[in-house]
Amino acid sequence: MSAEFDLLIEGGTVVDGTGAPGRRADIAISGGRIAAVGNGLGSAARSINAKGRIVAPGFVDIHTHYDAQVLWDRMLTISPAHGVTSVVIGNCGFGIAPTRPSHRDLILRTLENVEGMSLASLRAGLGDEWPFESFAEYLDAVEARGTAINVAALVGHTPIRLYVMGEEATEREATDEELAQMRALVAEALRAGAVGFATSHAPTHVGYEGRPVPSRASSFEEVEALASCLADVEHGVMQATIGADLFLNQMEAIARRTGKPVSWTALLGGAFGPEGHRDILDQSLELQKSGAAVIPQVSGRPLMFEFQFEAPFPFEMLELFHPVSKGDREEKKRIYGSEEFRAAFRDRAEPGGFGVRWDRTEISDSPTDRDAEGRLVSELAAERGTHPVDLALDLALASDLKARFRSAVANADEPIVAELLQHPAAMLGLSDAGAHASQLCDACFSTHMLGHWVREKKVLSLAAAVRLLTSRSADIFGLQGRGRLAASAAADVVVFDPDAVGCGPLRRVYDLPGGADRLVADSFGIDAVVVNGIPIREGGQDRVDATSGLPGRVLRKGIA
Repeated sequence: MSAEFDLLIEGGTVVDGTGAPGRRADIAISGGRIAAVGNGLGSAARSINAKGRIVAPGFVDIHTHYDAQVLWDRMLTISPAHGVTSVVIGNCGFGIAPTRPSHRDLILRTLENVEGMSLASLRAGLGDEWPFESFAEYLDAVEARGTAINVAALVGHTPIRLYVMGEEATEREATDEELAQMRALVAEALRAGAVGFATSHAPTHVGYEGRPVPSRASSFEEVEALASCLADVEHGVMQATIGADLFLNQMEAIARRTGKPVSWTALLGGAFGPEGHRDILDQSLELQKSGAAVIPQVSGRPLMFEFQFEAPFPFEMLELFHPVSKGDREEKKRIYGSEEFRAAFRDRAEPGGFGVRWDRTEISDSPTDRDAEGRLVSELAAERGTHPVDLALDLALASDLKARFRSAVANADEPIVAELLQHPAAMLGLSDAGAHASQLCDACFSTHMLGHWVREKKVLSLAAAVRLLTSRSADIFGLQGRGRLAASAAADVVVFDPDAVGCGPLRRVYDLPGGADRLVADSFGIDAVVVNGIPIREGGQDRVDATSGLPGRVLRKGIA
């Protein structure tokens, strides 16, 4: 007698992603979709025993930067290990398509700086001959290679600008003719399957040679004109990384003009003052109630950067560091040794001057002074009778800029983070998976949420946390059939132990193309991860062959 279903997940407590409490039920899967949710469902070709476990929809990560990595890492590590079954790439207006062959190095050098990616690794991973130029060809290339999990892509303002304007994209506003060309490219990408449009006006987004990334050179009128392409299609979302001239009022105008959500990055604890987040959350909720879906992205983890003065990302928004960003290694060392630079840096480094606080900055690696490792910069500087700036720069210079420093630049105040996570106006975002690989790793945001905020802190109920990790994100970004466990929905499922789920400490590995390093975190308590009906992980191990067929799908317009 033939089995009725392909897969049966038996004996678990189903938390379906809607926010409803868990209930005892089985999940039957056939043809990549959920056939039924209930009890006594029948037989299957194979089964997963979920007794004592939670069965939830696969987690959705709407803020990643796997745009390049997906072309050499079909598994999209490490996201699946943390229960993520769908990701959105192209955030902050960054991406690698469309790109003219003559602009390939420009786009990679932009990613190198703004997203903390190794240029040598990018070049090695992508090679000399890219299998695409247009955005449509890029989606085709990703689809042809295959992925372990589902991928939706935003079309980014920065590659669009570079495609039309070349290097001048970082220097000036567009002409009417150039704007028309850009609008045509955005419209073409949306028709090809882009899930939306993304841009950035963030002052922290600095590209090659210390230049602002191309999208930052645009006027708001340009942003609005490109975003207005969303009004001409049925699907779509805008993702914006905010700046002084791109905030609530401007995003409200775009949301009302297009009738589409605008999800922005990021509302972090402390970034707007001790209580500023409350006003922003309340304003956002009022906008949403009035029909303008302007939705702040929040994060459940401290924004913890590990940096070297070779690539001082946390400081590059400072005008003082513009010459540093433009200089090669020897020029950087000359600047760091200058008393004039140090004096100016000390002046800017007083509390409140910028995100890095020396009393929250740890020396994580000091090749020439191992006694310094694990110490706070402020404490060690006081012991040695010097200023924290001088201590940090001295350690950097002594190690040929190899010393590493780890700092919580935002979101470290847990009571504020708890408020952000609990507010109905917010959504989860800013894992930045795939970016800043050697500087941070928040791809583990999902297991951290379930272990820290649900089990340990009890700030969120399990049902509320699963909703944030699944249907809330899927609905806003238009990922249809994802984020819920219900009959006919896509069979993306994660099975986990609520008493053990969590993530381990960050560790450094050297597995990027060319042997470049990155930070990763192990997951705990994730028993099984199913994508479109196929188990891709069980027992903490991959269960699919990364060199052959994989079950992930490109979600064109949010649909497989």
